[in-house]
Amino acid sequence: MVSLQAIWRHPDDLYPMVKLKLAARRAEKQIPAEPHWAFCYSMLHKVSRSFALVIQQLDTDLRDAVCIFYLVLRALDTVEDDTSIAMEVKVPILMAFHRHIYDREWHFSCGTKDYKVLMDEFHHVSTAFLELGSGYQEAIEDITMRMGAGMAKFICKEVETIDDYDEYCHYVAGLVGLGLSKLFHASGKEDLPSDTLSNSMGLFLQKTNIIRDYLEDINEVPKSRMFWPRQIWSKYVNKLEDLKYEENSVKAVQCLNDMVTNALVHVEDCLTYMSALRDPAIFRFCAIPQIMAIGTLALCYNNIQVFRGVVKMRRGLTAQVIDRTKTMGDVYGAFYDFSRMLKSKVDDADPNAKKTKESLEAILKICRDSGTLSQRKSYIIQSKPQYNATLIAVIFIILALLVAYLSATRPTNI
Repeated sequence: MVSLQAIWRHPDDLYPMVKLKLAARRAEKQIPAEPHWAFCYSMLHKVSRSFALVIQQLDTDLRDAVCIFYLVLRALDTVEDDTSIAMEVKVPILMAFHRHIYDREWHFSCGTKDYKVLMDEFHHVSTAFLELGSGYQEAIEDITMRMGAGMAKFICKEVETIDDYDEYCHYVAGLVGLGLSKLFHASGKEDLPSDTLSNSMGLFLQKTNIIRDYLEDINEVPKSRMFWPRQIWSKYVNKLEDLKYEENSVKAVQCLNDMVTNALVHVEDCLTYMSALRDPAIFRFCAIPQIMAIGTLALCYNNIQVFRGVVKMRRGLTAQVIDRTKTMGDVYGAFYDFSRMLKSKVDDADPNAKKTKESLEAILKICRDSGTLSQRKSYIIQSKPQYNATLIAVIFIILALLVAYLSATRPTNI
């Protein structure tokens, strides 16, 4: 539940948050009646609520294909993520996963919570997969095979160089970009972009996640999982885990800024990819996560809290991004504002300050040259208006009652 203090600080978050909550309830009510599809869409809501919201806007055949694509790769990732699985067991499963999706009986117990349910009842996903069109099946199988092989390779290999880092991110996320591009093309709604552009869409998201999740990954039990490349972190500390200790705070932030600067190189490709999309639903599906990524990087940059806890965009701002992202002009505006925010945090004493500023200036120029910046109201950088405290309190109470009512209303199948 969002606090009254949060609403007071950011009153413009209130309306988009109500809309988002209502949209989430509508999406939950659109779960199909067939048992295997009901399982797939219910599981999608459990393992990725934000993804489920955007996917519901796609046309039915593409929506089903993307849903299954996501769940197949989520299952594959669950196998890779489970550090309790012995290497001699894990590697063959990763390598053969693209064949398992054709087997209605196959399942493998691993993971925790909802991810364990997904793996235990994976036969529902396979059943749904076999009902997709052949073009969708071929694209999903191809990407699953290539991703499984790449994951298996990095089970036995450390991320030493920046090239290793890019290769790992390609296997676990760049291929997702390639796969989605193939699914969009198979639907007949989009042209097939270059692999380079599709790959960058995935790399930008993955690198953002790797940066943000440092503390969670380094504290993973029974064994840490880290993908920050040695070529970067070894410039600052002797061991990667040293970044989380207070005595290394200055070096940790410098290393963090180095990682963020590395991620920014993919932004130009991402903007080019999104500017070529024609279908409004596919555009929003692609654009919202990209805006979330640049926003997250802006928050993480120069922020020691990355090594102390969780750094993420507030829910209200997330709701505003989802609500207001409709056109490429909205994307340019968001990237412009978040890049300005990030640039304002660059310290000239930082070892990578010059490189960071050059990357940000290039992004800002692309956004300015689009000619769209004057056509939108910024919801990221703005002066704080004064609101009546009593009015805010009343609105918050109404919101609380609405959320309580919605939470008590059980979703129905249609």
